[in-house]
Amino acid sequence: MIVNDLHLAVLIDGDNVPSNYVKEMLQEIAKYGNPTIKRIYGDWTNPGLSKWKKVLLENAITPIQQYGYTVGKNATDSAMIIDAMDILYSEKVHGFCIVSSDSDFTRLATRLREAGKIVYGIGEKKTPHPFIVSCDKFIYLEILKKEEPSDHVGNSTSKEPKSRLDKITPTLIELIQSTISDLEDEDGWAFLGEVGALLQKKQPNFDPRNYGFQKLTPFIKSIENIEVEKRKNSKGNRNLIYVRIQS
Repeated sequence: MIVNDLHLAVLIDGDNVPSNYVKEMLQEIAKYGNPTIKRIYGDWTNPGLSKWKKVLLENAITPIQQYGYTVGKNATDSAMIIDAMDILYSEKVHGFCIVSSDSDFTRLATRLREAGKIVYGIGEKKTPHPFIVSCDKFIYLEILKKEEPSDHVGNSTSKEPKSRLDKITPTLIELIQSTISDLEDEDGWAFLGEVGALLQKKQPNFDPRNYGFQKLTPFIKSIENIEVEKRKNSKGNRNLIYVRIQS
């Protein structure tokens, strides 16, 4: 099945995700499949969710009312989990996109994957690690927001997005090199597409955009001691990228 033909259920935790990312978030989700179900959960009598109300209709997101029955208890989480299981058993979708920065959805993500569904997580960088690794892929909201163009060089606003970027650490480089080694042929070459897929399995929140690169190829090229080679496919109409560790 083609990836974009996948039917996805998008479940949004309105209490833990800011509304100003909604446009970029839905554009990102469209890369992985067709969001046939889009629901957001929260207590809509709460003034704190007023900003979400403005973007729901224009993005065809269905609000689900969930009153906070008890102080200190998150009823929104329970409502999302119950709905997710109902959708799972309806067999109407191939995967789920859980939009939250809350670790309470860790077990839900794990359960959905156990049932054979693909699970995408979207949340802020403050999201606890257990929820991140329980997803097939986790995307940080911060990297989805486009950088606003500045009027002149040195504008302070142009520096702000760069400050949110992660650093390429020795640990990450070691992970990339070991992944290449896992897939290399007798000459040490590995197909970059397979390297990227395996990196995603090993570290669900791996994304070149976290480090300021829109694609995997320029990200890999920025790392020393990794050689990059372009090859034509068998039909000669497309470049395939191969990488290997330089000795």
